[in-house]
Amino acid sequence: MMAAQPFTIHVPDAVLDDLKRRLEQTRWPDEIPDAAWDYGSNLGYMKELVEYWRTRFDWRAQERHLNSLPHFKADVDGLAIHFMHIKGKGPNPLPLIVTHGWPGSVFEMYKIAGPLTDPASYGGDPADAFDLVVPSLPGYGFSDMPKERGVGVGRTAELWTTLMTDVLGYPRFGAQGGDWGAAVTTALGYLSPKEVVGIHVNMVLGRVVGDPVGEMSSAEKQWREAMAAWRANESAYAQLQGTKPQTLGYGLNDSPTGLAAWIVEKWRTWSDCGGDVESVYTKDELLTNVMIYWTTGTINSSVRYYYENGHTPPPVPRENRVEVPVAVAAFPKELMRPPREVAERIYNIQRWTDMPRGGHFAAMEQPNLLVEDVRAFFKTLR
Repeated sequence: MMAAQPFTIHVPDAVLDDLKRRLEQTRWPDEIPDAAWDYGSNLGYMKELVEYWRTRFDWRAQERHLNSLPHFKADVDGLAIHFMHIKGKGPNPLPLIVTHGWPGSVFEMYKIAGPLTDPASYGGDPADAFDLVVPSLPGYGFSDMPKERGVGVGRTAELWTTLMTDVLGYPRFGAQGGDWGAAVTTALGYLSPKEVVGIHVNMVLGRVVGDPVGEMSSAEKQWREAMAAWRANESAYAQLQGTKPQTLGYGLNDSPTGLAAWIVEKWRTWSDCGGDVESVYTKDELLTNVMIYWTTGTINSSVRYYYENGHTPPPVPRENRVEVPVAVAAFPKELMRPPREVAERIYNIQRWTDMPRGGHFAAMEQPNLLVEDVRAFFKTLR
């Protein structure tokens, strides 16, 4: 274990030069006429995005933007974990660890970092300030790639507790997350109830929700039908990443165009964008997230996270519940949105908010709605 050390993101010029060459030499696939996005990432859009990436995207500007917040690394049980740590400006900031998922990164949290840590500067109450900790999952971005099996959600939650308590010195803290971050946050609430004051999630993972109890309500039936349709039409990526991630990694780690197509298609499909991904995100935002995977060479270790979680016992046994206070922000275009009655089988839900808009990447899509809900929930737990 070592103390946290300041960390600056800097990608060598040679990596950027190699990227440009690879983009210039993209070997494009064919496409059925008028296919749109029915078969996956649209050829016309990908050509447009790659041309922008090659000729206009300024990584150094994005690097400066990333480095505008304080970054650190610390050895946590043998893994060098990268994280942002932004101290709150208020009378008694509450420590809060916020965890991203796949195919996201710490970059997702840049829009919420200011309002959560310095609420007064954004029209809020300084009493709602947080000390914000935003780590990169093991094998993602600037964190180490695990060299052993089994580093999944449960192990990550253990690492996060060590990071917060032993490295940063916070005996009590809150947790928030979506996607894998929601699973890690859930595990934190279950495994570390003495340290975790409460958890806030913007996704309830279907795999951790218990089986039907008695006769299903109409809401649960509709949700289970929707999940069956989603699995049939949208879950192939998870099956592949959860069973043969290494095979996939060769292509994604070698082709930046292939990597962008794999990731951007998810940002479009999973967001509340009406099919127009750039109505919610700019090209710079989409590519900055992709670049974190490309420049660190972590796409293979990131998709391997699916395999690890599919081959280790769930950190919350199906017959158990998370008993610390729980808040759920239910965004309408989220992938998995079980009714409250189902979510309560695993969570001690104290707050449930049906959001008017937004999808999977809440911190990037609807930062104000997410911030307001996080503030309101943790106000009761300070």
